[in-house]
Amino acid sequence: MRSPLFFYIPCAFPGNQIMTPSLNVPVPFLLNIGGSTVEDVAIFTVSMLVAVTVSAESQGFAATSLGDAQAGTTKRFHFNSFLHLDILGTLCFYIAGFGWAKEVEVEAANFKHPKLYLMLSRLAGPLGNFVMANIAASVVAILGGFGIGDKVFTALVVVNMTMAVYGLICIAPLPGASIVSFLLPDNKVIRTAARYFRLAGPFLLIAWFLQARFSGHDPVGEVLHPLIRSMSLFLSNFTINS
Repeated sequence: MRSPLFFYIPCAFPGNQIMTPSLNVPVPFLLNIGGSTVEDVAIFTVSMLVAVTVSAESQGFAATSLGDAQAGTTKRFHFNSFLHLDILGTLCFYIAGFGWAKEVEVEAANFKHPKLYLMLSRLAGPLGNFVMANIAASVVAILGGFGIGDKVFTALVVVNMTMAVYGLICIAPLPGASIVSFLLPDNKVIRTAARYFRLAGPFLLIAWFLQARFSGHDPVGEVLHPLIRSMSLFLSNFTINS
């Protein structure tokens, strides 16, 4: 018998955790102390580590390709998941089913077009997660063709897709915040405000999703979770039909 460690809360994020016929994990993939299994915890943790690594390494690869080729490449391309973990970002994964990687160091001054290339480097994170979800969905589709319902690769699809979609939210430290930096003028007032928002952003995200988890009221999730579920199903079905 598997030891219960965590359980899913059906009332949290109402309407967004219903198991669908084609997905073997809920959307979002949430864990909570009480009654889920060691297997669920292990699958979620592995999926989280993969998603964090893909996001960070994608940003590093994009920054290097666009001109910020730093001497210490091992700081970017070590593929060690644990070195990419951010404390609050990891905590957010276990609260909301998504999180963020430790910020990849990028020297925008090395770019030909600093603001544009910095934004593209950051957005490479969500793009990498989307590609990873696509690869995992291909495996799910192949296994499904043999009548095998796989949970590990389905979790990889869901967690990476969740990270990709939430990563586009324009709140630091999420990659989507780079869109705001690109659009706003570069002056002292904006830089000062941006610095304070960067410091407050992680705590605002944690506070928001904590209240959403315990109150069951999450207007952001009500919009994004059906989108994540639909995109995850589309990738698997697209692979099957291709």
